[in-house]
Amino acid sequence: MALPLDSVSDTLLPRRYQEEIFVRAQQGNVIAALDTGSGKTYISTLLIKWVAARDVGKGKITVFLVPKVALVQQQGEFIAKQTTLRVRQFSGATAHDMGDRESWKREFEDADVFVMTAQIFLNLLTHSHWCMNKVSLIVFDECHHTRKNHAYNGIMREYYQIPVETRPKIFGMTASPIWNPRNAAESLATLERNLDSKVIAVKDHVDELSGHSPKPQEIIQAYPAPPMTYPEYKLQSLRAKLDLENLPPEVGIAVDKILTRYDVTYYSLGPFGADMFLYHEVKQRVSQRIEEALDSAMDYQPVIAGYLPSSVSDPLDKVHPKLKELEEILTAYSACFDPSESDTAPSDILLTWCSPKLRVLAETLFDRYTASFQCIIFVEQRHIAACLAGMLSRIPLISHVIRAEQLVGHGRDAAKARSKGMGTRNQQDTVRLFRERQINVLVATSVAEEGLDFPHMVGYVQSRGRARHKTSTFIIMVQEGAQSQAERYLQFHQSEPQLKQVYQYRDLAPPSSEEEDATPDDPDDVAERERYVVPSTGAILTYTSAIGLLNHLCSLIPRDKFTPNHVPTYSGDFTATIHLPSSLPLPADLLVYEGPTKRSKREAKRAAAFVAVKALHTLNVFDDYLLPTKSSRGKEREDPDGIPIANVSMIPDVLAVQVHDPWARSRTLWLHIVYVDGLPSSGLVSGTPLLPVDLVANGLHIAMDEPHEVVLDPREAWSQRRAMEDYTRMGLWWCITGRGITLPLTCYLVPITRDYAIDFAAIELAVLNPFGSYNWDGIGEEHYGHLLYMNNKEAGHPMILHRLRPDISPSSRPPPGSRESCCMTYREYWLQKYTRKEYVPSIPDDGPCVEGVVLERNSSSFYSLNNDCAIPSRSKAPTTAILPLSFCRWALMPEHIYRTFFVLPELCHRATDVWRARDARLALKLPAIADDLLVQALKLPSSNSGFNNQRLETLGDAVLKLLTVVHLYNKFPHRHEGQLDAMKRISVSNRTLLSRGIERCLERHLSSENQSIRLWRYISPSDELFSPRPRRCATRHFPRKSVQDCMEAILGASFATGGIDMALQAGTVLGVSCGGPNPWNIRYAFRLPVSQPSPLFATLQETLGYQFKHGQLLLEAITHPSFGSMDSSSYQRLEFLGDALIDMVVTDYLYNKFPEATSGQLSWARSRAVCAPALAVLAVKRLGLHQLLLINNVELSMAIARYVPVLEGISEEEIILHGWKHDPPKALSDVFESVMGALLVDCDWNYDKAAVIVEEVMGDMLLALRPDLPRDPVSQLMVWVAQAGCTSISFTKSQSRSELRRHDSISVLVHDIVVAGPIAAPNLSMAKGLAAEEARRALDDPESPFHLSKVCVCGKEVAAAEEPAVEAPGDADVAKEELDDETTQGFALLARLLFEEVEKSSRCMTGDEEAVGEDDEDGDAIVSMLTDGDETMEELEVEGMMQIDVQLLPGLKP
Repeated sequence: MALPLDSVSDTLLPRRYQEEIFVRAQQGNVIAALDTGSGKTYISTLLIKWVAARDVGKGKITVFLVPKVALVQQQGEFIAKQTTLRVRQFSGATAHDMGDRESWKREFEDADVFVMTAQIFLNLLTHSHWCMNKVSLIVFDECHHTRKNHAYNGIMREYYQIPVETRPKIFGMTASPIWNPRNAAESLATLERNLDSKVIAVKDHVDELSGHSPKPQEIIQAYPAPPMTYPEYKLQSLRAKLDLENLPPEVGIAVDKILTRYDVTYYSLGPFGADMFLYHEVKQRVSQRIEEALDSAMDYQPVIAGYLPSSVSDPLDKVHPKLKELEEILTAYSACFDPSESDTAPSDILLTWCSPKLRVLAETLFDRYTASFQCIIFVEQRHIAACLAGMLSRIPLISHVIRAEQLVGHGRDAAKARSKGMGTRNQQDTVRLFRERQINVLVATSVAEEGLDFPHMVGYVQSRGRARHKTSTFIIMVQEGAQSQAERYLQFHQSEPQLKQVYQYRDLAPPSSEEEDATPDDPDDVAERERYVVPSTGAILTYTSAIGLLNHLCSLIPRDKFTPNHVPTYSGDFTATIHLPSSLPLPADLLVYEGPTKRSKREAKRAAAFVAVKALHTLNVFDDYLLPTKSSRGKEREDPDGIPIANVSMIPDVLAVQVHDPWARSRTLWLHIVYVDGLPSSGLVSGTPLLPVDLVANGLHIAMDEPHEVVLDPREAWSQRRAMEDYTRMGLWWCITGRGITLPLTCYLVPITRDYAIDFAAIELAVLNPFGSYNWDGIGEEHYGHLLYMNNKEAGHPMILHRLRPDISPSSRPPPGSRESCCMTYREYWLQKYTRKEYVPSIPDDGPCVEGVVLERNSSSFYSLNNDCAIPSRSKAPTTAILPLSFCRWALMPEHIYRTFFVLPELCHRATDVWRARDARLALKLPAIADDLLVQALKLPSSNSGFNNQRLETLGDAVLKLLTVVHLYNKFPHRHEGQLDAMKRISVSNRTLLSRGIERCLERHLSSENQSIRLWRYISPSDELFSPRPRRCATRHFPRKSVQDCMEAILGASFATGGIDMALQAGTVLGVSCGGPNPWNIRYAFRLPVSQPSPLFATLQETLGYQFKHGQLLLEAITHPSFGSMDSSSYQRLEFLGDALIDMVVTDYLYNKFPEATSGQLSWARSRAVCAPALAVLAVKRLGLHQLLLINNVELSMAIARYVPVLEGISEEEIILHGWKHDPPKALSDVFESVMGALLVDCDWNYDKAAVIVEEVMGDMLLALRPDLPRDPVSQLMVWVAQAGCTSISFTKSQSRSELRRHDSISVLVHDIVVAGPIAAPNLSMAKGLAAEEARRALDDPESPFHLSKVCVCGKEVAAAEEPAVEAPGDADVAKEELDDETTQGFALLARLLFEEVEKSSRCMTGDEEAVGEDDEDGDAIVSMLTDGDETMEELEVEGMMQIDVQLLPGLKP
């Protein structure tokens, strides 16, 4: 049974008039001209669903466009609710960066409908993120905006550029298709032509539409004209008190504009409203000027020992006296005009203080108030809206019922004026409060006229459309005597039905071809507009987009606070000339472009911008997507060279990799003679030919020579293999593991004959008694110190014979002080020690005893890359033990064999590393990197090897940065520092490095095996003896981060071996952006013309000890961006280059000077030497660059002059230790970097030559560096409290002066108790350091009332709780950069992370670090019968351990 439509309206079933429009929209492009509230958006959802079903599988999308940000969320949520399609919403605040192509690609792949502002979609088309022929449907909400230069029209221009058959369907929605009632037909024709659509209205179901599209009651409300004066207004006029007309010009307040708006407000709202406007406007401007003055005074104040010296003047002295006077006046009026700030109850606003218009409005609101009352008041200007919203709730007549808020637009000058306009979030919050009826009056500008859905209103076509309820009222307020206003409204009201008839009953027909003649742009100019499409990408350049592209390019040019915004400037009238900022690295003739002559000034500017962008694209300033830079969010799909970057998001955090490994069983065996201290000792037999190696282990020099193929007698091959395996198992059991091994071995250590052949006779004799012999006959003094034996009650603890003790029997009394002295006899001690459960050992009362030295078994297979005999060191002094001779059996292995077994783990470890390094060099085609360096580069920290790749990774990080920067600097000579820096970040990002490493299968060559020898790893999990090709690989697990670290470590190893030239070769084969393997001096030298440096630089060149060949480089290096010279670009590109050079020189210096320093220590020391304060000291003290710097900014010159004495008086040691306490002008450190960059270019890119000079210039600074430099006070405090276990500590910001209007002070809170601060400083970073320093002293001082034990209760809280409040962050936790140290949780997590880093750094390189991410791959291969709780083992059990499971060796039968 069908339900009446009225009863199911909440289910949003289509009404008949909506179906009528929907059917007509299916037939062609239409513009639905329907009244507000008639459900146009719902019709669009019907069309969206229909198009989605029609075009399924075609890879097309639907685009729903809105003219204002506030509509994006509303329309997006409605579509998502009414359809099952995937809907995305984008506005300026939520859209991805246009350079982030990967994110946009993912969005287009994962969504069906895009709701966005028109400008975003136009940008997507411009930069070729999407194309028009891949759109099924475009919905234009409030489509009457499709005219002139609105973004709607820009989108339609692109629509007309593609073939008709590939164009998307168009659906427009508007309540006002006619914007020119005098020529309604032409208005419709223009709109139809612009949108390629037909304007339609409901024809067949008009009555139903009328019932569901209610018209509000319309009333004209007259009000008296405002008087000239208001006698009842008792307050002294704020305008007269401020006396703005006589304000000195240097105060910097635009008085004329303020007074003009004051007069408008006075006329509209009366004297109180005008004074309220004046109060807020002047207060905002005065506060801004005072804050600027205080900022200028506070910046660059010298800090001595962490505090501002008393001699420094009060920053308030820098504030103009008139500003102070104005602030005092405004403060006196705050209670009246801003009660919230003065903490006083708001006073009433009498109606006699209000204009007649406002009085009538108040009376109207009072008369029409009901319990469900809601109202929107439309005004024209934002400041009127703000004042009126603030006044309504204070008028006694209505204050008890009215809750008002303003709703205004963003405002074009919002960024400048701060208080102008509303942000998107504030707009949304205000609308939400209104819909939820928490406020009942909105005072709105035109931002609320279109699209926003307010169901029940009191309140021409758009504004009236907000009144949607059947009982709503629409009131037009007209001044008495303003007959023209009333007549205009009545004329429009009466003509509306006739206007609707223009389109009400028209059928679908081809759009009119008449030309539009009422646009500001001359039709001939429009017709002559060019359009440029980049052939390779399809990106589009038009007249309307060119100016925006240039502004975006200039906005990316880096600048400091003393440099004004970089903007292009235009000159000329109908033939415009554009002048680009001199900070763009272009020759002077390429900074100026002239456009063709046009008929309007605005069109001439567009034409000039079009010419400039097209030329800049040719110069590669814009890329082929017409973007000035790649994405800054790490999602770019290709590097600066255009090489694709693979998507690594699907790569797991922990990799399971088949790592190349030499230990495999093979039919062919290879013998490697092992030498101990120069003498042949034994042979290592393996299935892979290994490389010669040498190392020092256990104080012995071990060497292994070239491999020789082993030829076995075919008749004895199986038995000989089995004998070698049994012999090796025996040696491992005696000397290494103390445990049995069941899986097949992949290498054998065997005795050799004098002819360097395998001694099978000795092997067969030994394996007859694998557990040793009890026959001590023939053992005498000649065996003391050489014979290996073991107690059968304690397997796994070998001993060296010290001496036989026939003088002692089991019944003897132990000497005092011995470990057996706790018992009366040795026998009693042994019985007590070896009795387990029901087992009681048999120990005779008499008989000889033996005394031996217990050998400490190696716990790992460490070896030293520099043959350091101290690694590994014995942790315990040798101990002796006395045992009954009947317990002991001695090994049938000569001393040189068992001593070789003891170092076999180190030998295998070294052989693995060298083989894997050579394998990686061949597979990756690496240059001839030194073996030890490549071994180190491939060694992961999880291997617990005593060395790893972290030091080389730190060195390689600097190498990668320099290689990339030099390449980008030369490849893109016309791109500024901001563009280059964005490309550099892509090139050196972890994502790019991981992608390049995975592409080259680098992970297959990494060494991650834990070198603990608790388990013997040189085994085969399955028998591969008869495989056609041995499987020389093993499964390993390690973090994916290891790949990117090894990429940098290999670069570091190549640089350490062969300098920059070899690093270029390695970088090329690894795929990093370095420009190829050719040396720099071949690629880039001799490009610049030789020119004599100015005499101005004579002293500088003398100090450097270098004579420049290219004087223009020095001129560029000292030119600050504010100088604006057309003869030379600013120093920013050279600064970009010099930063990488200095970083490389300092890192190389530290790497070589401190070979034992950890990666963390190197990084921290480097950061201290290359920080801005340290470089500023060098610029001033060493080179005197402050005297050469070309500046055109008085404030910057004064700031430098103030700070130079401080820098000249500080020592290098002080700046290294306490650089965080100083904040000199950045220009000083920048110019030092730029001069160093110019040096590298001038010496024909000879890095070694430039590095020597840089190191000489920085000599004193480098001498102050050391690995154990203390960390900054914030880090020290965090580590200290983490050690102490306190988890309730945080920083908090505050203002030292109320007039400052910004935070400049920091306090430290422990359990909500202020233990330090607030401490003020020129910047928050310095203030935080000073506060942390003071807090550490207070918390660590037992005499202080804030000693940690007196304020911290964490121990008690943890004891009372089941779990600690803060846990160590795991892999899923946020990055350190995202943690907030102004919350207790963020501070605690940061402290825990820093503490762990410090702990790891202290363990690093000592062998104490834990293995992370490495599996015990061989865990199932070991059968352990020995536990910590029961070391006693019977002989049968030992024999069982030694037996190999023959079933595991199919095919190995005699």
